[in-house]
Amino acid sequence: MASVLAVLSSFDDFPIHQTPYPVVRTASTDLNHYDRYFFHGATADRRLVFGTAMGLYPNRHVADASFSVVVGDDDGREQVSVHASRRAPGDRSEANTVGPIEVEVIEPLQALRVAVDAPEHGIRADLTFVRRSPPIEEPHFEHRVGNRTVMDSTRLTQFGGWEGWIEVDGELTDLEPGETIGVRDRSWGIRTVGERAPAGAPVADPQFFWLWAPINFDTFSTHFDVNELFDGHRWHQTGFVAPVSTPETAVEPEVMRAVDYRLTWEPGTRRMSTCEIDLVPWDGTGPGEMSTVRLERHFDFYMAGLGYLHPEWSHGVWKGELEVGGERWPVPTPGASSESLDPTYIHIQSLVTATTSGALGDHQGAGILEQLAIGRHDPTGLTGTFDPARPNDTA
Repeated sequence: MASVLAVLSSFDDFPIHQTPYPVVRTASTDLNHYDRYFFHGATADRRLVFGTAMGLYPNRHVADASFSVVVGDDDGREQVSVHASRRAPGDRSEANTVGPIEVEVIEPLQALRVAVDAPEHGIRADLTFVRRSPPIEEPHFEHRVGNRTVMDSTRLTQFGGWEGWIEVDGELTDLEPGETIGVRDRSWGIRTVGERAPAGAPVADPQFFWLWAPINFDTFSTHFDVNELFDGHRWHQTGFVAPVSTPETAVEPEVMRAVDYRLTWEPGTRRMSTCEIDLVPWDGTGPGEMSTVRLERHFDFYMAGLGYLHPEWSHGVWKGELEVGGERWPVPTPGASSESLDPTYIHIQSLVTATTSGALGDHQGAGILEQLAIGRHDPTGLTGTFDPARPNDTA
């Protein structure tokens, strides 16, 4: 068995310490301490949609990663995924490789590489993410349930384009510069991961409501998110407009003073039917001073393909020294729309076309609306833990 003691490692030779201890010893002993990458990309015609996630959970001594891709067209789509989990390495310089999946930081905050070599599961890839905007530091995430801290984390979001290639079941697709755009995020801190531990007396019904919408347009990107309690009380929100820029012509993203949304669910599901987002700048709220982004949904990318709420490959779960697996399912999945929704398919990213009006003018772009709605949410009419939406549920 590998040593799990906090010992010196290669990163200790850099002036990056935040505590009096070696880098491998975390400031918090919380089992839910994590450090995570997420990437999304889609070709302009949506014939190829892909995502990557990689996480390190130092206090659980686990690292895991997934790569998932949706292929096909309106006549039929399939989501193909590969997952990997390992014992976390003692040296953080080795933490960016989990089995067949690797994330390489080519130039910090500018360019990163994702490589996958899992032909036995039908996937190979070599992709480079190149920035379209500076990184956006979102407001700090902090949420408590009773006396327990369930989220205490920092996250950055960055817009970018993809170059390279993906091979699915032997069919190679080259991604030329400018053809494929997307987004990435990095987050770290405390968030519920790993095996569920007894939590004592219940203090609240299960509930989590999350919308996240990074959208790329020709000359700018818009960013929006909200976290709400069951009654609509908002404990986190983000709004930004980020002009496209390079390191040489950097333009800082403009933070919004407020955001709002109007959402209807597709009956029998917990996924969007329609959605409009309002971005309110600091310098005005009158007609024409704010912007509205209207989203048209095409199909969904299931976040279980990246381990989120996955019954077998959930984040931070100990599976052994190194385990690799794969799977595939049709899009949409049968469990995503029924009288009893399968929790595996609740967490989704809807591929959307977006149009703007108001202060931003008239533009068309593309991106995603991530949705995770667990439990009751009065503003949109949801009841129960996983009960599907009824006709006319809206916010």
